[in-house]
Amino acid sequence: MAIDLSNTLIVAISATALFDLSESEDYLASLTEQDPQSAVEKFREYMKANEEEPLAIGAGYPLIEALLNLNGCGQSSTSDYNANAPLVEVVIISKSSPDTGIRVLNAIRRRGLCITRSAFISGSPVADYIADFKVDLFLTTNREDAQQVADAAICACAILDATPVNTYELDTDQLRIAFDGDAVLFDDSGELLYKQKGLKAFHDREERMSNLPIEKGPYADLLIKLSHLQKRLPITLTKSPICIALVTARNAPADLRAIKTLRQWGVNVDMAFFLGGLEKTSVLKSFAPHIFFDDSIQHINAARYAVPSALVPYHSSSLLHVPLPAKVTNPLSPNTSTTPSNLATLANLAKATGNTKPAKIAKTSKKLAPKSAKASTLNRSSGHS
Repeated sequence: MAIDLSNTLIVAISATALFDLSESEDYLASLTEQDPQSAVEKFREYMKANEEEPLAIGAGYPLIEALLNLNGCGQSSTSDYNANAPLVEVVIISKSSPDTGIRVLNAIRRRGLCITRSAFISGSPVADYIADFKVDLFLTTNREDAQQVADAAICACAILDATPVNTYELDTDQLRIAFDGDAVLFDDSGELLYKQKGLKAFHDREERMSNLPIEKGPYADLLIKLSHLQKRLPITLTKSPICIALVTARNAPADLRAIKTLRQWGVNVDMAFFLGGLEKTSVLKSFAPHIFFDDSIQHINAARYAVPSALVPYHSSSLLHVPLPAKVTNPLSPNTSTTPSNLATLANLAKATGNTKPAKIAKTSKKLAPKSAKASTLNRSSGHS
């Protein structure tokens, strides 16, 4: 009998967002530069030889670990194991082949992650398969994949950049997520009005429409489902398994409409920060989320030095949409270009190769920064994801 996951929060994540695969990506690029004809077979042999080697965690790992902990993974009875749908389901979506993906599957088992579903699609576009798995949130390091999912309006999606700081081990007793407001939870009309006519025009509209709900943005349905999940979990006055924050540049008089909109959606966020244009990083450091979602590259580039941060792409038809540059400077190494050579060849090779109590950041632990500057994923796209 097919399992019913209609009430389950389903999160898909690329292998490169869950683990640090920059070393193998760089090796594939190197092979391609040296000899494109032999690169496929050499890369397969490399992956086979290293499939038992452990992988360092990627920028999305703390979030996934905290999400899975909501299930009380490994504590279910046999009847629960056989019949009950989990609260949260995580799916690995990789553009590797099944054969070259064994290292990722081994890493999942080695770290004890309860991830049982996966798709290895050998370089094919991901959007159709995201829809097939009925995903609520897709996290990837590949901006083209994220853009395709955003344009198809399949689910919430984001480009999860490698975090170029000493990131800390997050206390997974409580899942903490921070959302921006306009163009993320809410539609982009407010953002457009502000950019086109200025702050006063935006405030005048918001005050005039304070009793009318804002139209949904790309993350509204995710927030609503997360809120429903929150209500199914045990909550006391001192402890909640999930803490959700709105971190927005809105301030009075635009604050009231945002709160009333969430109420109309049946959502009660735990915290809301109406910053009125203040830099968001200080609040994010104090809140210490497992992930922060924002549509602004400026906000993401500041926040990513403090917390795991994910860029929400605009729909390609939006007036706010500006394609990310093909060649930019990696913040990890200001003088280093991150555009890989032979991108066209790599794209062709992809298919052939099969290619955390109020929890704050606690004790210092593993770096999420990639081993190579090439892995900054807002700055490049990879065929190995």
